[in-house]
Amino acid sequence: MARLKTVHRCQQCGHSASKPMGQCPGCGEWNTMAEEVVEARPGSLTESVAEARGSLTSFSSAVVALKDAREEAETRTPVGLPELDRLLGGGVVPGQVVLLAGPPGIGKSTLMLQAAARLAARGPFLYASGEESLRQVSSRAKRLGLSAESLYLVSETSLAKILAAVEQVKPWAMVLDSVQTVTHPQLTSSPGSVGQVRECAAELVRAAKARDSVVFLLGHVTKDGALAGPKVLEHIVDTVLYFDTENHDLLRVLRAQKNRFGPTDEIGLFEMGEGGLSEVKDATAFFAAELGRSAAPGRAVSVALEGSRPVLVEAQALVVPTRYPLPRRMATGLDLNRVLVLLAAMERHLGLRLEDRDCFVSLAGGLRLKDPALDLAAGLAVAGSARDKAVPADLVLLGEVGLLGEIGRVPRLEARLKEAAKAGFKRALVPARGAKDLPKSLPIKAIGVADLRAAAEAAFGSDEAE
Repeated sequence: MARLKTVHRCQQCGHSASKPMGQCPGCGEWNTMAEEVVEARPGSLTESVAEARGSLTSFSSAVVALKDAREEAETRTPVGLPELDRLLGGGVVPGQVVLLAGPPGIGKSTLMLQAAARLAARGPFLYASGEESLRQVSSRAKRLGLSAESLYLVSETSLAKILAAVEQVKPWAMVLDSVQTVTHPQLTSSPGSVGQVRECAAELVRAAKARDSVVFLLGHVTKDGALAGPKVLEHIVDTVLYFDTENHDLLRVLRAQKNRFGPTDEIGLFEMGEGGLSEVKDATAFFAAELGRSAAPGRAVSVALEGSRPVLVEAQALVVPTRYPLPRRMATGLDLNRVLVLLAAMERHLGLRLEDRDCFVSLAGGLRLKDPALDLAAGLAVAGSARDKAVPADLVLLGEVGLLGEIGRVPRLEARLKEAAKAGFKRALVPARGAKDLPKSLPIKAIGVADLRAAAEAAFGSDEAE
């Protein structure tokens, strides 16, 4: 009979201790140590090696040299949702385990149900729900207008029964919603604990690799936006996708945090409606819907690059006299440290006096981007707000601002300018070194600027560069 013992395990990082603690020694979080009952398995090193040697047969039948390893071409199956396929690298791969995380109510279950209905056309697909009943899942499918003969549903939280359903249906792909609700029959801890999540995910990964089936795991996030459960959960899966909301909850953005079979710099855009999640195929039209307004001080437009997709964004700045001993500096959508560097460069090279003014910089629509090409637009938006001058409405700004005030190159400049021209912009301020390589057939006039002073002269006039 197995001998049991009690441990106290952190629900954030998985650190275990033999006695209760208020603060976790591993991650420093407070009140995260929970009591768990685990099985004590004493054994010698020889037994452990024997077990490890025997387990080699589940993944590779023998130890082989790299030069002798058999190479197999990856066969991808498109999901049928182009925005999701873009993140996955064109589709799913046999044996791939995908973890989709996001806050409650953002649409994880809706997205997976839409994907399941399309993937079920290829063969049997199992949708296992541990949070909703069969009637709830069926009602959502009818509301979304989804139907598939090979889509099977099961409402269960026991891992043993879910694996039994897998044996019965023999699906080529499945969804588990969510991994935090499933319990392992050999563990006595509560659902969602570190031990339960780790062991259940490991069992599902082993089943996926052994059958070459695709598994989608849905996961919860904490109040800080991090994936709930042990960090090992992100390590053992092949792909980690984060579902987030932008633009006042109107837009859903899907980002790849990890991907062994595809890119990690792409984004997928979705819009929630009555018929479920619809794809935003033309990002420029979506973000540029309100950019055709008249010019105003503190506003400048640029083109960011998210993976292979150019996205038109608007940088906004507000500079006002401060009422505090120390002026405030705030940034929304941009890295605050980068904004502080920009403000220092503007003070040094354009003569702006900001020591007695509060500066607020943000990207319109709630976007969060780290593209250096936005530096010039953010900097001139600050200058325009401080001097009450507007950047012309037909001008788009592209360039990285250095500490010495020079305007640096940006990647894929030609593609960005074509996207700006599509939105109706006539002129563009670009790095002088990059302007030389642009073709003359561009539908937008590119003006090369070497530094901040030249950029301010081109945007506001020669008197504003002093």
